[in-house]
Amino acid sequence: QGRLVESGGGLVQAGNSLTLSCKVSDRSFSSHPMGWFRQGPGKEREFVAAISPSGLREIYSDSVKGRFTISRENIKNLLYLQMNNLNLEDTAVYFCAASRSMTTITELRNTARKAPSEYEYWGRGNQVTVSS
Repeated sequence: QGRLVESGGGLVQAGNSLTLSCKVSDRSFSSHPMGWFRQGPGKEREFVAAISPSGLREIYSDSVKGRFTISRENIKNLLYLQMNNLNLEDTAVYFCAASRSMTTITELRNTARKAPSEYEYWGRGNQVTVSS
């Protein structure tokens, strides 16, 4: 079972940028679709972005599309979330998550998932606070 540890959160002013990282201690990291989710104060956990195992496919929520970029370095077992032009509504605890490993070439290239129920492993979360 893999372990996921997020880092890079903190306090940032609106309009600025921040990059989150997620280190995964799983030898098969390159076969897992990965995702970022967040939970704001008094809100339910929501999907932010996801990426296929190969990194060839990315999907985003409408609220972050064009501002956030998900990426991964499979050789280093690292997942990233580059967040630009942050606003107050982006304040949340951010979680990285791993879905079950894929096996076929098509799955490895294309599988990116939105639903939290499709993810098996979760990090503990990292706070991002955007101030005005």
